[in-house]
Amino acid sequence: MSPEISKQQEFVLRTIEERNIRFIRLWFTDVLGFLKSVAIAPAELANAFDEGIGFDGSAIEGFARVSESDMLAKPDPATFSILPWRTEAPGAARMFCDITMPDGSPSPGDPRHVLRRTLDKAASMGYTCYTHPEIEFFLFKSLPQVGSAPVPVDQGGYFDHTPAVVGHDFRRQAITLLEAMGISVEFSHHEGGPGQQEIDLRDADALTTADNIMTFRHVIKEVAMDQGFHASFIPKPFTDHPGSGMHTHVSLFRGEENAFYEAAAQYNLSKVGRSFIAGILQHAPEITAITNQWVNSYKRLHGGGEAPAVINWGPSNRGALVRLPMYKPGKENSTRIEFRSPDTACNPYLAYALMLAAGLKGVEENYVLNDSNDPISLPTDLNEAIMQMEKSALVRQTLGEHVFEYVLRNKRAEWLDYSRQVSAYELDRYLPVL
Repeated sequence: MSPEISKQQEFVLRTIEERNIRFIRLWFTDVLGFLKSVAIAPAELANAFDEGIGFDGSAIEGFARVSESDMLAKPDPATFSILPWRTEAPGAARMFCDITMPDGSPSPGDPRHVLRRTLDKAASMGYTCYTHPEIEFFLFKSLPQVGSAPVPVDQGGYFDHTPAVVGHDFRRQAITLLEAMGISVEFSHHEGGPGQQEIDLRDADALTTADNIMTFRHVIKEVAMDQGFHASFIPKPFTDHPGSGMHTHVSLFRGEENAFYEAAAQYNLSKVGRSFIAGILQHAPEITAITNQWVNSYKRLHGGGEAPAVINWGPSNRGALVRLPMYKPGKENSTRIEFRSPDTACNPYLAYALMLAAGLKGVEENYVLNDSNDPISLPTDLNEAIMQMEKSALVRQTLGEHVFEYVLRNKRAEWLDYSRQVSAYELDRYLPVL
């Protein structure tokens, strides 16, 4: 154990005692991106740091087969945070966990480990990756009954600021809780659709960002319940309004130097930055089943608005798959790219692992970035995305055999189930005339 980790563990144990924390929630994420949790007593925490907490991995989506079900959840003390909505004594705190096998080796089904592997690859190339997501979501008056349309909390539009828009109070409470947990927020505003909100997080290393996104989704749902609403990260709830994306700003640093910046280059974008973009563009069809993993995700991508439906890039096109935000003189370290296809319903660990793997592949092999004169379409539905993914050596290598095969099985089953459903559209359109 490194001295730094030992100090972090000592800090956590001391804080729990001083703050009268009675419940420690150990969080981790399944392969589909759903948050899992087990609560332990303070007396168990030192052992959890040393040995982990055992659980049945076969009961968690994608973690293990029955024959290899024993798993350990080992809390990461660097992610310790007191839960600010549990204000009554005794309090509660949480930590994210790394999942290991009984022998201490990383679980092949742990999404956090998948991202760690990719970040280790970046580090071996001399890079640290920073990300900053723009997270969109919808607020509804309640969770609708099955078969009923959701009712948004307001009819506001982009940047609207009127007394009737309830999102102001919601966003203020959500941001207060996020910042109490150490998650810095850059912007927040009403988005283009009715009831649609956006909150942008400040940049952090990619693993911290993925942890923050998981925390963000939980906090948003907690605040919505507290205010009597229902929050949803569904990509496209309304046919005639924009969907919710998670545009992610990305940069690579080599020490203190922004590897994407070059003063004399076009758009001040370095050769590394251009090859990174070329990698994302070339491998975009293969990774879309992960960045946009649900049937509904493709209603957003190909549903109009500013969602990226084709594989292109540019300095100002807000419909581009990869956009170059405007360079600000004197702020070289802010030079970055914006990857616009992911939605907030993805598994952020897997999505970021593949986004980085694709970009790093471009850097490693010196991909050439060409103009987007004749862009091709992103996969038009989940089935097409699955077919692109299953042929990809990059995706298989990045996810690992275990996660790769599980995702394919799960998504094929989802597509089959969706395909056999008779929709309201079919009944409304065809019953009167056929």
